[in-house]
Order: sequence, then structure tokens, then C-alpha cells
Amino acid sequence: MVRVDRYWIALAWFIFCVMVFLVPKLLKAQEASVMKLTSPEFENNNFIPEKFTCEGEGVNPQLDIVDIPSAAKSLALIVDDPDAVSGTFIHWVVFDIPLVAHVDENSIPGKLGFNDGASLNYTRPCPPSGTHRYFFKLYALNIELNLEEGISCKNLLAAMEGHIVGYAELIGLYKKRSKS
Repeated sequence: MVRVDRYWIALAWFIFCVMVFLVPKLLKAQEASVMKLTSPEFENNNFIPEKFTCEGEGVNPQLDIVDIPSAAKSLALIVDDPDAVSGTFIHWVVFDIPLVAHVDENSIPGKLGFNDGASLNYTRPCPPSGTHRYFFKLYALNIELNLEEGISCKNLLAAMEGHIVGYAELIGLYKKRSKS
């Protein structure tokens, strides 16, 4: 009978410790804010203004970043178009971006990698037909990658593996208005 009582006391103590020490940490982790990526130029899943495309100035739009994870040491940004005729087309590859709240319009916020146009610059949206989706994918990394500029998107993604501590996405749409 004494052993049974000790068992229940030990079990009660274990449950008490879990409730007092572990559950608050789990709840805090669940309540942690999720990184967000927005733009003052367009809403998520809405059209990108002409200014940022081949029918305008063709510069990158301003991006706003909130709730970067505390473990982050740098950011990486990949912009792609999964609706391209030949498969996903990479428009912009930027890495080792400092922890900033904004990526300014017409800026180079970090080191550049090659896009699928064999350029190190932002390749403006210019779909040949129909409406295309442009995914602005922002990664928070727990390291600074310290890679050389000119890396491919594929190699950048491989280097980021195991170091991603946050992710946010903004989708912009675009359809050419003229036939040029």
C-alpha cells in the first residue's frame, strides 16, 4: 500500500512539473509571432503595379518585414514565377540581407545570386500571356551565409538547408496590358 501511495505521489509530482515548467514554454512557442512580408505597393494575391514590371520602370517594389525571429542572423529573398511556360522562373535571388524592417524600392538589399535570366539583378515581371503569380519568398536564417555573389538559386537553397528559422511569403499577380 505504501508503494502505491509513493507511485501516485511521484506521478502527481511529475504532472505538476510538466504543467508548471513545460506547458508554459510550449504555449509561448505556439504564441510566437510568425514573420510577415507585405508591400505598400500591392496586397497579397493582388496585382503588382505596372511600375514594377516590364511595362513600367521595372524596379523591385518596397517590401516590409515584421516579426523576424529572434534567432535570425540574416535574411534571404527569392522571387519566382511558377506559371512560366518552361517551368518556375527565378526572378531575383538575394541573400545575406541584414535584419531590416524594409527592402527599399529599387534597391540591392544584400548579396545577389543569378536569376534564370542569367542576371544578378531583379528581373521584372513580364509574362508572355495570361496572368502569372510572382512569389516573394523571404527566409530568416540563423547564420550569415558568407557565400560569393553569383550563386545559383539551387545552391543557395542547399546552403540554407538546416538554417531556416522563419519564412514569409507575398504573392503578386501580373498580366501584360500591351502586346509588345
